[in-house]
Amino acid sequence: MKQGIFSIKENTQLTPTTWRMVLAGDTSAVTAPGQFINIRLDGHFLRRPVSVNDVKHAEPYTGEGLGTGNDEGAVTIIYKVLGQGTEEMTKMPAGTKLDVLTGLGNGYDLSDAGDRPLLIGGGVGIPPLYLAAKELIKEAKSRGMDREVTVILGFNSSEEIYYADEFEELGCRVTVATADGSEGVKGFVTDAFRVLSPIWNFTHFYTCGPEPMLKAVYEEVYKGAGISGQMSFEERMGCGFGACMGCSCRTVTGYKRICKDGPVLRTEEILW
Repeated sequence: MKQGIFSIKENTQLTPTTWRMVLAGDTSAVTAPGQFINIRLDGHFLRRPVSVNDVKHAEPYTGEGLGTGNDEGAVTIIYKVLGQGTEEMTKMPAGTKLDVLTGLGNGYDLSDAGDRPLLIGGGVGIPPLYLAAKELIKEAKSRGMDREVTVILGFNSSEEIYYADEFEELGCRVTVATADGSEGVKGFVTDAFRVLSPIWNFTHFYTCGPEPMLKAVYEEVYKGAGISGQMSFEERMGCGFGACMGCSCRTVTGYKRICKDGPVLRTEEILW
């Protein structure tokens, strides 16, 4: 974990309730997809935890060749307006300085992905999967590996859809599910999985989203189809780094803190 002052470079609206913010600063503590940052907002006692959607690390000038190098990192987050704090964030202009804790949480272990990983995201659980997909594809290319990354994105309706194009631009195979059937597969992410599972023999899955979705994915993909995976949990947090024990959950090996020991837990250790 590292504390630093970040400057807003971009704060743009993606959907009626979803925004993307790019923050410039020291990103060296962000080391794995699935980690999150914790933002301090004036007038609010608790910080706001938000998953890392993308990260660009600083590249200091080495003195070789031309150019000055990039000596400033940037972290991208996607947040949904859920209350007064996030509503205030939507009004913050470029140049605003924020006190941010970075490098929080354990993140996904990509070494288990295999050659046909499946990424399943719902709502504001989608952002960390983008960085996971980006790293999975980057690693496969560096090793000359033929890897097919499949992504299932779940929304309530078509007006809430975001980042489907960005996943496709990475080279992912993308399927969208909407609860009202306004676009893609009608239903939930598990309905989309039933369509795809007879076609693709998935090797491992990564998921993030609201707890009802995670439980449905656990039953359908892990218990039903027998595919092991890693699940990132959304939880209200007090401190965000394991001191208060406010976000503890019970696992097969005892209680774990979502902010410190998670937010990613493996399917084999989860108790519902």
